[in-house]
Amino acid sequence: MRPEEIHTSVLLEETMASLDLADGETVVDATLGLGGHSFAILERFAGVRVIGIDRDSQAIGLASERLSRFGDRFTALHADYADIRRVLSGIGVSEVDAVLADLGVSSMQFDSPERGFSFRFDAPLDMRMNAGSQEETAAELLERLSEEEIADIIYRYGEERKSRKIARWIVAKREWGEAVRTTGELAALVEKALGRGKQDRIHPATRTFQALRIAVNHELESLERFIDESIDLLKPDGRFAVITFHSLEDRIVKHRFQTRAGRCSCPPRLPVCTCGARKDVELVTKRPVVAGEEETGVNPRARSAKLRVCRRIS
Repeated sequence: MRPEEIHTSVLLEETMASLDLADGETVVDATLGLGGHSFAILERFAGVRVIGIDRDSQAIGLASERLSRFGDRFTALHADYADIRRVLSGIGVSEVDAVLADLGVSSMQFDSPERGFSFRFDAPLDMRMNAGSQEETAAELLERLSEEEIADIIYRYGEERKSRKIARWIVAKREWGEAVRTTGELAALVEKALGRGKQDRIHPATRTFQALRIAVNHELESLERFIDESIDLLKPDGRFAVITFHSLEDRIVKHRFQTRAGRCSCPPRLPVCTCGARKDVELVTKRPVVAGEEETGVNPRARSAKLRVCRRIS
């Protein structure tokens, strides 16, 4: 199956319009995935160069094959987007015209049972974006952490109000000598712990799975640094577009964009600003752009997507 048949890029047209690209410019696709956004850019702008970054080696391979027709106009780098400045410096790039980041997990990752992202399949509880790395899996995380630490992760990253009960069940199972090791085991445990009504449209384990995925991949810990480094790399008038899929990400992007647009968030009586506000961008999107009914009808995963864009000023 071809990459474009595996994954449908969200808010593609809105993103293309917001970047306002021109021939001769350089764009960084900081979350390359299967190359949907990069393909659209390279196909529509014959003189544009795209540098794609992704921590998933499988995605790098598939996207590189898909985009090989564009020759040296496309460069793929296997790295974490949080290291964007260092990675670009390594290939001699110190400034760019645009940066794009789609923070969602790709359909390929969700639909690959062996990756352990989804409870639709009973598979090893992995959840690592970079599956070939030595990083800790979700199963290893649950086996190592205390009940309090597990509850904290599920509450903070999953916004799950009953996180303590879920953590208590996970640790109890572990103490019985039956540590949670598969997606099916975790989904069943959470469903037993919380119960599930006939009218519940969302599986009770959804928030727990989201929380563990974020924790395993340190998704929020480096997001602010990535935003700041991306803005710093932009040339004057360069644009930065970010697509988020849950409220935690969106709040961070919104707050960081506002801070870089000069909005101070310090308490009113504080004599000196300590939040780092500085006016070096302007907000292109005052409110996030969301998918229309036509797109959500074809691609349900677009329902939670929000696009925010800022422009670098001198």
